[in-house]
Amino acid sequence: MNAKTIGYWASTGLISLMMLGSGFGYLSGAMNEAMVDHLGYPAHFVMLLGAWKLAVAPALLAPGFAKLKELAYAGLFFTLTGAAWAHVAVGDGIGEIAAPLVALALTMTSFALHRSVRFGAAANVPLPRSVAAA
Repeated sequence: MNAKTIGYWASTGLISLMMLGSGFGYLSGAMNEAMVDHLGYPAHFVMLLGAWKLAVAPALLAPGFAKLKELAYAGLFFTLTGAAWAHVAVGDGIGEIAAPLVALALTMTSFALHRSVRFGAAANVPLPRSVAAA
């Protein structure tokens, strides 16, 4: 196993665990109600966000389903940048802002390594002229 494969699985595993924990926390009501009010999120949005977070982990970990994985990565990007911005908007400190940014860094690492791990050396090989012209 090479370094790219290890990096991919480590970052993908960590972000999947983070989303599972967060999703279960949102759906079980364990998320601090004061935090929800502090950020201005309505309760129904927190439940929807929790469901989507639970759906991300299997989408990232399941073999195949390349388009589904890309949608999961896009959803994570929007969710995590939105979370960081929500903390900035309410005047939270760097500690609260850093958590979604760390998760975003893990997501971007997983995304960047996904293609090379999935396709290996073929990921960077251009198409032959006959295929590209068709």
